[in-house]
Amino acid sequence: MKIGFIGLGNMGAPMAANLIAAGHDVTGFDVSARPEGVPVATTAAEVAQGADVVITMLPNGDILRAVAADVVPAMQNGAVLLDCSTVDVQSARDVAAQADAAGLMAVDAPVSGGIGGASAGTLTFMAGGSQEAFTKVNPLFDIMGQKAVHCGEAGAGQAAKICNNMILGVTMIGTCEAFALADKLGLDRQKMFDVVSTSSGYSWSMNAYCPAPGIGPQSPADNGYQPGFAAELMLKDLRLSQQAADSADADTPMGQLAEALYTQFVEGEDGLGRDFSAMLPRFETRRRG
Repeated sequence: MKIGFIGLGNMGAPMAANLIAAGHDVTGFDVSARPEGVPVATTAAEVAQGADVVITMLPNGDILRAVAADVVPAMQNGAVLLDCSTVDVQSARDVAAQADAAGLMAVDAPVSGGIGGASAGTLTFMAGGSQEAFTKVNPLFDIMGQKAVHCGEAGAGQAAKICNNMILGVTMIGTCEAFALADKLGLDRQKMFDVVSTSSGYSWSMNAYCPAPGIGPQSPADNGYQPGFAAELMLKDLRLSQQAADSADADTPMGQLAEALYTQFVEGEDGLGRDFSAMLPRFETRRRG
């Protein structure tokens, strides 16, 4: 396919490189990044001209809307606008409607798997849009990732990502709290892991991404809490979850508290630039009340 790729940062650049390695004709655009091995154009509209698929990997919904305003008029009839950013549900739906009105197809497909997954081509895509559009871009998901789930119509991919990461934020906080409590009760961390990882406290945060250094599989905790998945990105996703909860009139008290705790950690403590599992050393030094 002829592909335009807009947003060549830490996630977009390796995703574009994997598409090039698979034989696709990829031209990229980014306002600042110039990764090696990815041909770049001078404008976003330029990469959209004649493309079968335009992929975006952008920081937020406002930027997505601005980019869509540039590229949708330049895209050819029947092409697909594939947004892999994590943005608010309404932005995804509005951009999809804009694409549809212009004779295009749109898929919102945020990813899970981080920078490592982008480089290794092992991302998981949560996709929203028509079945026709999903079928057209599915071969690209097979190159950039290991799994793609068609979650429903426009915005459903963003909804799935937001709900997933709200669970992740809540369970990581609970896991870190439990380790800090175990320490103060004199329970060995390895024994704690051995019990919880095979009992009802099992979770991805414990078993696959343990926040305690030297316990369980290798994780950012074993590298000084270098991200990984940065705490400020978790905060972004938790804020999106609460924005969605407000718009849907959904009661999410645990998600609301997780957002407040990560706000304090990132903006008032030392969480900025650290992995989101660095909540554990935070709780180690705190007292009740």
